[in-house]
Amino acid sequence: MPTVAVYNLAGQMTGEQIELNETVFGVEFNEAVVHQAVVMQLASRRQGTAATKTRSFVRGGGRKPWKQKGTGRARAGSIRSPLWVGGGTVFGPHPRSYKLAMPRKARRLAIRCALSAKVAAGELVVVDGLAFEAPKTKQVVAMLKGFEAAEKKALIITNGDVENVEKSARNIPGVKTLSNATLNVIDLLHHDKVLLSKDAITRIEEVLA
Repeated sequence: MPTVAVYNLAGQMTGEQIELNETVFGVEFNEAVVHQAVVMQLASRRQGTAATKTRSFVRGGGRKPWKQKGTGRARAGSIRSPLWVGGGTVFGPHPRSYKLAMPRKARRLAIRCALSAKVAAGELVVVDGLAFEAPKTKQVVAMLKGFEAAEKKALIITNGDVENVEKSARNIPGVKTLSNATLNVIDLLHHDKVLLSKDAITRIEEVLA
């Protein structure tokens, strides 16, 4: 069972050790499942609004440009033929959904793999009392310096939506705030340091265990 130290906002150890659920924070990394989750998440970000006009959607072209025979020119039935400049597009993109489906168990396994990888690499830190009385960016900057993460991409995971923490961190490049209800694989893998609120662990283990 993985055991990690608990830190305060200044980046100092409180002396407390916390045991993490092994089924959530100590699973073997499954590259195939994690890759599938990343592809699914990236695909769902696509708008799918690219559109082109076929010959039936291009304005004009209802009259035959010239008679079928006797002109010496190639026969043509419409100036909106795909062969013509200004004509329709053949096999062009049309609005569609790029969303991919993935079983719930597999999605949760991917998140468990990402969390376990961060714990194994020593990139996940448990922080006690992750909350601020007022939104102040310098408080987050000071906290990141305490964890030697000021120059790194940092992910802050709170217990539910903590408005003051989110507002304090949103102006800092490379820093992102998530609630424990919106955990996802891409954000966990993308950031170099994960600061996890001690209060958020219980809910994460309840859902993912």
